[in-house]
Amino acid sequence: MLCACSGEQFKFDEPPQSPESLATRDFSASGLSSRTTGDWESKLEDFQVDEAESTLKEALSLNYEEARALLGRLEYQRGNFDAALQVFQGIDIKGLAPKMINAIVERIQYRKPRSKGEIVPPSAMSMHSVSLLVEAILLKAKITRGTFAHYLMVFLKALVKDCKLEEMFHKALELLPALWTNAGLLDEAIASYRRVLIRPWNLNPQKLAGVQKELASILLYSAVEATLPPQLQLWGLASPQSNIEEAILLLLVLMSKVASGEIKWDGEIMDHLTYALSIVGQFELLAEHVEQALPGIYNRAERWYLLALCYTAAGQNEAALNLLKKVSGCSESKNKPHIPSFLLGAKLCSQDPMHAHEGISFARKVLDLADNHNQHFIGQVHKFLGVCHGNAARISLSDSERVLLHRESLNSLNNAALNRKEDPEVMYSLGLENMLQRNLGVAFENAIVCTEMMAGNSVKGWKLLALVVSAEQRFKDAQTVVEFALDEAGRIDQFELLRLKAILQIAQEQPKQAIETYRILLSLIQAQRDNQAKNPEQSHIFKSEVLAERNLELAAWQDLAHIYTKIGSWSDAKICVDKAKFMEFHSPRSWHVTGMLFEAQSMHKEALVSFSIALSVEPDYVPSIVATAETYLDKGTLAKRLMPGAYSTHSLVIDPCG
Repeated sequence: MLCACSGEQFKFDEPPQSPESLATRDFSASGLSSRTTGDWESKLEDFQVDEAESTLKEALSLNYEEARALLGRLEYQRGNFDAALQVFQGIDIKGLAPKMINAIVERIQYRKPRSKGEIVPPSAMSMHSVSLLVEAILLKAKITRGTFAHYLMVFLKALVKDCKLEEMFHKALELLPALWTNAGLLDEAIASYRRVLIRPWNLNPQKLAGVQKELASILLYSAVEATLPPQLQLWGLASPQSNIEEAILLLLVLMSKVASGEIKWDGEIMDHLTYALSIVGQFELLAEHVEQALPGIYNRAERWYLLALCYTAAGQNEAALNLLKKVSGCSESKNKPHIPSFLLGAKLCSQDPMHAHEGISFARKVLDLADNHNQHFIGQVHKFLGVCHGNAARISLSDSERVLLHRESLNSLNNAALNRKEDPEVMYSLGLENMLQRNLGVAFENAIVCTEMMAGNSVKGWKLLALVVSAEQRFKDAQTVVEFALDEAGRIDQFELLRLKAILQIAQEQPKQAIETYRILLSLIQAQRDNQAKNPEQSHIFKSEVLAERNLELAAWQDLAHIYTKIGSWSDAKICVDKAKFMEFHSPRSWHVTGMLFEAQSMHKEALVSFSIALSVEPDYVPSIVATAETYLDKGTLAKRLMPGAYSTHSLVIDPCG
């Protein structure tokens, strides 16, 4: 609809203005007489553009540009976009822009209080003329989908207050970035969004939030790094260093507005924030915002499940499992079961032998609840169930229970292989379980199939094949497989393969070659650590890798201490074991290696103390239990320990918690 900013009524009896200058009087659509509008449709059908333009000028006392703007608007409403565009092409927007801006500025100044005697210069252009032409610009921009977007910038420089044009300007503010985006000029679109946010355009909170959300979206997904100019301090803080940082700041501002009730809940904001924080590894921060979601947005099971995903991604599996146990607890017994939570619980439990029995419980719940809509879960559930059965068998103290659990493990994994024939992870788990149960022929076939499924693109298949071949005492062939895998491995996989190669060299009684392999491994880890120190801003990205590298370094020092002990280089062994203790003082293996070093030097008392410390850290640490028993037997100290008054001491060494 046409905008009547001045409130004046159009009159038919005034003479037309010169085509060189715009009309100075306002009008509204209501100013058209029934005589004029009655035959309007027929005129548009019968006349060409020029004839229709002349009719408008004569009937409505409009000049050249106004007539074209109105005619183009009517053609646009009729759906004749090509005709509308042809009409709009005749308007010299570039030449009229200064006059339009002056009219807007004068309008603002006219409404401000003025001192007596101050002369107000008459405007060369009325506000209804400005309204018509601005609307023509907007319509032309919509038709051309961006190629005309630069003309909108002219009018965003003039802020209009207390005028009906403000609504049109707000539409232009929203339309301009979208037009730049449609034209493929993403840098210009981002700059337009930023200009909207840093100037007082009087947008209402919901529209302002929409602009912030759209800017965050284009920053996240546009794959264009638009550097923030130093002079633009959007948030009152230091300028963001990247698109991701700027998007996260925008989304955090939006989430705070949601929490305070300033704007309505918008699921897209949470989706964008989840993606952005996942990229930078800030899963704990994401969990905080999931917890801050108002009641009713998520039910309890969904909230616990989302939090569990966040904590799992952050490496806090214990916290995630505690949340998932709530989903299966008594408080949720009357609610609909949340199958994804049970499935995630089974997955997490399959990664830790200490939670094997809980994993079996989670997996069986999914199987009991599975129906026609959840058949795609069956293969995954059987895989997790088989892994959990296998882990439970290895920690079982009963032979009969162990045999039963081994059988259940293979049955579940074979069912998983039938349901997910093309899943290499299932074949990997099946091959690993067969290898651990010493079904080496079947395990070798599983490893070959797994490697073929992965098409040589995953190191896991090669590692499994190397382990199966080494279990058959074919250490040289296993080392060949490892060396082949090293050529295709990533950084962390390469470190693991180097350690496996060193272990195979030890098994082939090649200590010097093994020591050299460990030297290469430790030097690579140190180089990677130095590289990470030079890029502290990316520390969140390397968080999981740093932990894996640290564990590998610790294992390397422990392995080296064991090698030097075996070859009688006790001073080198002590250096290595001290480095291992410095990294992780409460590691049972470090204390066990220390005991072995003392035992090699015939320092039996010190060896027993070290073994006791290892068992105090982990009472079920089998190597130290065996080493303690061997020390008693080999050195004739067992009889002395079993003398009256000594039995309790022996029990304390074996089980400090008993």
